[in-house]
Amino acid sequence: MSAVSPSRDEASVLLLETPTGQARAHVYAASGTPRGRAALGHGAGPSITTVDLIAARKTLCDNGFSVAVIEQPWMVAGRKVAVRPPLLDQAWIPVLHQLEVGIWADVAGPLLVAGRSAGARVACRTATAVGASAVLALSFPLHPPGKPEASRGEELITPVRAGIPVAVVQGESDPFGTPAEVTAYLDSVGLEGNPRVDAVPGTHTIPARAAAIYTGAVTSALGVLLA
Repeated sequence: MSAVSPSRDEASVLLLETPTGQARAHVYAASGTPRGRAALGHGAGPSITTVDLIAARKTLCDNGFSVAVIEQPWMVAGRKVAVRPPLLDQAWIPVLHQLEVGIWADVAGPLLVAGRSAGARVACRTATAVGASAVLALSFPLHPPGKPEASRGEELITPVRAGIPVAVVQGESDPFGTPAEVTAYLDSVGLEGNPRVDAVPGTHTIPARAAAIYTGAVTSALGVLLA
């Protein structure tokens, strides 16, 4: 694993070996003295340049985090369709381990795991395994569109059951679960320390016009997660 020094706006790019193939991590430096590390995963669409991922990455850097935006092996290999959830987890866990003993070896502070959509599910499922301090779920897919009975809510609250705080930033009209649906599910479970849910304009895809609002939501979520 080799890399040049990262900056807030230019990434150090690392190729990392996993049981399911090579992953790629784009590592950005914190603005100022680092206060922690953050791993940010993409969704089932083959892109790490969505409005929400860019806004989250910049906000995390501006709040003192060294940020690794991680491309799953299926995307590095040029595939257009994501692999099954167990394979995503099998890649994510060793990637974070390699970052922790490598480029992040001298970065102290909390480890925040985050992701959008499928990446949010990965972050939730593996939070305990990677020793995360908190989880930031972006556009969490609570259920497939039109199938509220097929809930993935248990994944969202898995970190909470382990004492790891979770915050959700969700598009107001997300067909995979609106903020109201996510809140209703959390209320029905009745856990102490329910995840925070922030609503932003958009569907499962956040529009460019909402970037500033999204930045504000992520900043507010961090204030709660790391209080």
